[in-house]
Amino acid sequence: MLSTTENAASYFVDRHLTEGRGEKTAYREAVTGRELTYQQLFDGSARVAGALMRAGVRPEERAAMLMLDTLEFPQVFFGALKAGVVPVPINTLLAAPVYDAILRDSRAAILFVSGPLYETVKPVLHDNPYIRKVVIIGDAAEGSGTAFTEFVADTEALPTCAVSADEVAFWLYSSGSTGQPKGVQHVHSSMKSTADTYGAHVLNLSNTDTVFSAAKLFFAYGLGNAMTFPLAVGATIVLFAGRPTPTDMIDVLQTENPTVFCGVPTLYAAMVAEMDKAGPPRAQLRRCISAGEALPEDVGRRWHGHTGIDILDGVGSTEMLHIFLSNRADDLAYGTSGTPVPGYDVRLVDDAGKDVGDNEIGEMLVNGASAAAAYWNQRDKSRSTFEGVWTRTGDKYERRPDGRYIYCGRTDDMFKVSGIWVSPFEVEQALASHPSVLEAAVVAARDAEGLDKPKAFVVLEKSPEADLDAQLIEHVKSRIGKWKYPRWIEVVDDLPKTATGKIQRFKLRDQAVQ
Repeated sequence: MLSTTENAASYFVDRHLTEGRGEKTAYREAVTGRELTYQQLFDGSARVAGALMRAGVRPEERAAMLMLDTLEFPQVFFGALKAGVVPVPINTLLAAPVYDAILRDSRAAILFVSGPLYETVKPVLHDNPYIRKVVIIGDAAEGSGTAFTEFVADTEALPTCAVSADEVAFWLYSSGSTGQPKGVQHVHSSMKSTADTYGAHVLNLSNTDTVFSAAKLFFAYGLGNAMTFPLAVGATIVLFAGRPTPTDMIDVLQTENPTVFCGVPTLYAAMVAEMDKAGPPRAQLRRCISAGEALPEDVGRRWHGHTGIDILDGVGSTEMLHIFLSNRADDLAYGTSGTPVPGYDVRLVDDAGKDVGDNEIGEMLVNGASAAAAYWNQRDKSRSTFEGVWTRTGDKYERRPDGRYIYCGRTDDMFKVSGIWVSPFEVEQALASHPSVLEAAVVAARDAEGLDKPKAFVVLEKSPEADLDAQLIEHVKSRIGKWKYPRWIEVVDDLPKTATGKIQRFKLRDQAVQ
């Protein structure tokens, strides 16, 4: 049955007016200071909906969003939902050929693009057979497209359209940690599902909170942090359009004074290194969360030492929309990914699909209401990932007898040494706990006998010592066992990552031939 109340925009935007929050600040931009009240979010999204209809964009067509984290982002996203159009946020850090592939794959009818990103995508627009209109956030150069202010000017506000809770609402393209991104389709009820589970049971936000997510809006983790959870309770969100460097993030914590901060392990590690030199920010944080990759235990403890606040590390995926396995404020164990979030069930299975026991490694499957409907145009991949109520994560985990889960690596990242499984992440954690190492990645490399052994790529926090390799090897042996140490160590300037901070180990494997 179709209903306006089933539209995600109704719950996350429209109801705040009837609940008396119209004049409250919903969004504030760091640096520029621009603000958007809940009333203005309602009005702006309704005008976007009307402008889409006026532009001839029909329900169920796709609206690509290559947009920075600015006030226009939530207006476009929810405006599309109100019109029955499917918004497709896109990673802002890709190259033109990847944008070409995504725009063609999604068959987007309209593209919203932030001015600073336009030149990157411009080369692939002239022969795109689907895009009928380009809207530029900011000043539009002559002939390049329509400025956003002009697009929404003098348009009639469109009321929120009636939809089914199971109707596809928006797409998110996977981060591409193992190859080309895939279009993940989410239904209208998915956002509220994550708000009722992780948002309610782990974050415990209230309308007095101010939330700042360094993780960007274009991917699932950032979308939940800076839209779903705070809008569910009427909180205020701080947006930062630029690249989240550690010094900039520390500055935002001091100037905007958020109560909740959402980051990724790579950023936390870099911020901790900066705090080691300059001290912690003056902020009133009460909660910090992390996802994207497993948080190294050493980073969590050092962050707590500087700020007095624990980082609640969790695990989510684009396919599940947000975090389904997490540490909690009253139940935290660094070095683990915590326990299932209420509302989700998880299993660990072996290669034959049979459940494994405690202290055994298996692939994690998860069951929850926020699961995606399917991958767009990838039937075989959909069938192998979404198995009835269960979604395969592609992550290997070990369950401890106390019910906590320990991340072991992606299915493709695991390898055996002397017949025993090695978790790259376990070795990486041990390396990262050495004072000279900022971050590390471990992959399998073949030795002279053709056998797999660990090879480490490390980014240094300080100048290397003459015997660094020997120090690191002994350090790993002393922490996790004599046979797991890296046989080769290569110092690099940085590690290949997705925009969500996930290490692309498949790229390192190509470099690991000995």
